[in-house]
Amino acid sequence: MVKKSAPEASPVAQFEQSLEELEQLVDTMEHGELTLEQSLAAYERGVGLYRQCRGALEQAELRVRQLADPAQPESATAFDPLPDAGRDGI
Repeated sequence: MVKKSAPEASPVAQFEQSLEELEQLVDTMEHGELTLEQSLAAYERGVGLYRQCRGALEQAELRVRQLADPAQPESATAFDPLPDAGRDGI
């Protein structure tokens, strides 16, 4: 019998985990005990986590719009990005 792989959780479902990891990473970096190489790796990981969180929030906002007008889900559009959404914000 062939086993099915577990379905990957959606970005929305992983939001809390990503946010918690990002907060821990920021706390570690703020203590200033990392080497330069470790700091760069942590920053890179932080940017990735930030982008995951931002994507999850965008998907959640779209779902809210779809739920707000269930008669016309195709009319749902993405929320306007925040003024700093073009930057990584980190």
